[in-house]
Amino acid sequence: MSIALPDNGLVALTRDSLLALRVALFRDFGLNAAASLQEAGFAGGQALYDAFTRWLENRGFGEPETLPAMEFAAQAGEFLHGIGWGAIELGSLADVATIDAADWAESDPAHPLDFPGCYYSAGMFADLFGRLAGEGVAVMEVECRSMGASRCRWLVGTGEVMQHVYDQMGQGVSYDEALSMPEASS
Repeated sequence: MSIALPDNGLVALTRDSLLALRVALFRDFGLNAAASLQEAGFAGGQALYDAFTRWLENRGFGEPETLPAMEFAAQAGEFLHGIGWGAIELGSLADVATIDAADWAESDPAHPLDFPGCYYSAGMFADLFGRLAGEGVAVMEVECRSMGASRCRWLVGTGEVMQHVYDQMGQGVSYDEALSMPEASS
């Protein structure tokens, strides 16, 4: 797959640069770095959506929203892998969508973290999937290769559901248990 980066509002950034930026932001700003990275990722969502839409059109597909779920998942995975982020698999768990990636570019197993660290990606996915859904969505990474997990996993859902999962995880409950609680679907 070839994509003209400048024509799509994209630039090539090395993985090492992205990881160094994340390390520097956390070193200098502590946990406040997460919000900055999410904001930057969210800001790039429109260009990513537009590039994905043009890429689909060049391959003979319609708008992303018109694709059947399985076809959308396959095409989104191929697109993101082709522009260097890594392959994704889309799925669902209770009332949320899941995004799984075993080779995600923002994760860094060589520099372990105590918490999921793909904040830029979470912001990027929030904008991208919000555009696809036609309404705002919240995205939270719950597994990360930077923490030693075999994959990165993001949950995509309503703000209320994600807040519930976040609150429960803060009390030591796993995300899948939190999602099975009746309060998660309210």
